[in-house]
Amino acid sequence: HSVFPTVTRVNASSYSSGSYPGTHGLMGNTVYFPAVDPTKGLNTGDYSDLNKIASATNGHLLTAVTLGEVLQKAGKKMMVFSSGSTGQAMMQNHTVSGGAIVNPGLILPASFKETYIQEVGPIPAKAKPNAGQHKWVTDGLIRYGLTLDGPLVSAIWFSDPDGTAHSDGIGAPSSMESIKIVDAEFGRILNTLKEKKLEGHFNIVISTDHGFITNVGKESLTEFLIDNGFKKDKESEDVVVAEGAIYVKDHNQEVIGKIVSALQAQEWIGGVFTKGKSPGDMKGMVAGTLSFESIHWNHPERSADILVDENWDERKNEKGYAGMSFSRGVAGHGGLSPYETHIALLAAGPSFKKNFESDLPTSNVDIVPTILAIHNISIPSDMDGRVMTELLNGKFTNNKIKPKKEELTATTQFTGGIYTLTLDRTILGKYQYVNFAKVVRKLDK
Repeated sequence: HSVFPTVTRVNASSYSSGSYPGTHGLMGNTVYFPAVDPTKGLNTGDYSDLNKIASATNGHLLTAVTLGEVLQKAGKKMMVFSSGSTGQAMMQNHTVSGGAIVNPGLILPASFKETYIQEVGPIPAKAKPNAGQHKWVTDGLIRYGLTLDGPLVSAIWFSDPDGTAHSDGIGAPSSMESIKIVDAEFGRILNTLKEKKLEGHFNIVISTDHGFITNVGKESLTEFLIDNGFKKDKESEDVVVAEGAIYVKDHNQEVIGKIVSALQAQEWIGGVFTKGKSPGDMKGMVAGTLSFESIHWNHPERSADILVDENWDERKNEKGYAGMSFSRGVAGHGGLSPYETHIALLAAGPSFKKNFESDLPTSNVDIVPTILAIHNISIPSDMDGRVMTELLNGKFTNNKIKPKKEELTATTQFTGGIYTLTLDRTILGKYQYVNFAKVVRKLDK
């Protein structure tokens, strides 16, 4: 499972911390910190904006410990290699604890930059597909990571097919070519391990930050709020929008209720979420909404007043790929459709079972606890993820808990009909995995 919101920096943070946004505090690709800018959100894809947040929060860019920090405490290192945005690279090890970050726009520590370029080569220009930069970061992983005296954990993150599919669409020739290019780079990693006879010394875990869906929307959440009198203008502080998160000045409950009611009547709006009345509540405090806690977005300080998801359906695009969202643009992600939340997980190596397939739910938050368990490193008690014991060899035994499906619903009337939100989740013991949300509107005759 991708973590909702199914966007890049949320999942980079969830992967690195083993926790959901309700714990780690990075709430979206765009986030609102009024101490930095009271009028608009900040772009977490830009490491300079992340540095502003870190400065404003006394170093608490995240409110959870990360894999890099845990490894440093254990005397181990982690290296990150990324051909994506500087922000995405940084969020994989934002304190650069005991290791390094390598990205075309950001190499940390700064003292490593000259060495890396001398030993690996100059930084290639960005392209679509981004073949040159993919090769450049793979060269780095092979040089520094695939050696027994290298970092305990190396992470590589390719910007494709995401970068190409955003502009050209799912199934476009360029998008398909970008997958082949990334696949070839991964093949180089496998071949190097084989040539060096290192297969028995390295585990490989493959995941992604999100799925993808074709976009057909024309509406803007900010423009809707302005047009309907809830927000004065794009720069006003009365209501601030950061992607699907809506922050209402002074948490005015009357205004929050009116905004929610207006949104629930719109066909292009999907699930609407608000704070629960008390801890543990799955229903939101506004009629027809579910709580932030039901989707792991219940951060005590950084949650908005309202979180909005665009609606989706199962139509196919011109290439035959199912899933269409009422978001704007060509294709993308961020929503609660199954096309965006369900992603791949593959693992191989000496710690993992061979020729085995599991039907138990997993999430990006489960990767870090599993890595720590493999290396007998203590797992921080506040990590949200679990150890994927069902995939592991040897001393790890699966507790045989069976998953069960759960549906949470919230219903309310709007002018002209009834709005029903259903959240589909899978429960595995104390862990809850969010599968998708679906909205049905029954119009008055």
